[in-house]
Amino acid sequence: MTQHDRTLPHRRLGTQGLEVGAVGLGTMGMTMAYGTPDEQGGLDTIRRAYELGVTFFDTAELYGMGTGSNEQLLGRAVKAFRDDVVLATKFGFDLSDPSNVGAPDSRPERIRTVAENSLRYLGTDHIDVLYQHRVDPDVPIEDVAGTVGELIAEGKVRYFGLSEAGPDVIRRAHAVQPVSVLQTEYSVFERAVEVDVLPVVRELGIGFVPYSPLGRGFLTAAVKPAAEYDEGDMRRWDERWQPGNYERNLAAVRELTALAEAKGIAVTQLALAWLLAQGDDIVPIPGTRSPRRLAENVAAAHVTLTAEDLARVQELLPHGAAGARYPAAYMPTW
Repeated sequence: MTQHDRTLPHRRLGTQGLEVGAVGLGTMGMTMAYGTPDEQGGLDTIRRAYELGVTFFDTAELYGMGTGSNEQLLGRAVKAFRDDVVLATKFGFDLSDPSNVGAPDSRPERIRTVAENSLRYLGTDHIDVLYQHRVDPDVPIEDVAGTVGELIAEGKVRYFGLSEAGPDVIRRAHAVQPVSVLQTEYSVFERAVEVDVLPVVRELGIGFVPYSPLGRGFLTAAVKPAAEYDEGDMRRWDERWQPGNYERNLAAVRELTALAEAKGIAVTQLALAWLLAQGDDIVPIPGTRSPRRLAENVAAAHVTLTAEDLARVQELLPHGAAGARYPAAYMPTW
């Protein structure tokens, strides 16, 4: 641990020795899905995150649509302190056809190609965490785990991760190559993992990394109707923003905001503190392009919620948000 990061508590993910700051940073929105990319803003935010003690940075091949733009951005930003941080990236899609980017591809040869590209784009000699981005129904998970295990043996990867995998896939992969981390959407808005995923990863000693921990921005003070977001922003079509769902979710966020204000914190900090309170094996990766919001997010690691606070959150959102987290065609398959 270096001098700069002692103010941010650290957490252990899995049983293989992976340790990171309690709050990480997701970089997807710096190049896709949330309006016009802002390269300089992304560089400034990543570097500021490091100054604040963040040591866990998340990217993916998909976030650059195969061009490497997101990984290159992250690589440039951390170049001066690469050895102090943990870089996580992902494989798992066929990006050769821009009109069909959702097609899975986790063939062993594809995994190796993506890993070599990611090493080059990130400007590093090893990937700290290599995730399968989505389960590929055409490739046995044992083959995927075995290929990543080979990359680990070769020193090109340190830890194996899965994203949006179900209990059976997790168990089968773990039996071949120990899985250190599972990444899946989880927040006060999205609670499905509590039923059968969290129990399995805890049984197996796998860390859990929630993405979209702020409900893609709904759990903030800056939420607005779908039509007010820029073209290319996924919140224009996200079901939680559609009429009917939007009003119900906004009412819940207003109640959460009142609870947060009573504690002297922001609603974003309440949402992140709630996640951190679900277990010390959880490290959320909120995304932002704003250094100010980043500082607010990181400070959530120092917020303590009482049993009464947690009960109030449960009362307000017993089953999560109104509206599915993805359209049916985009929902992960296990």
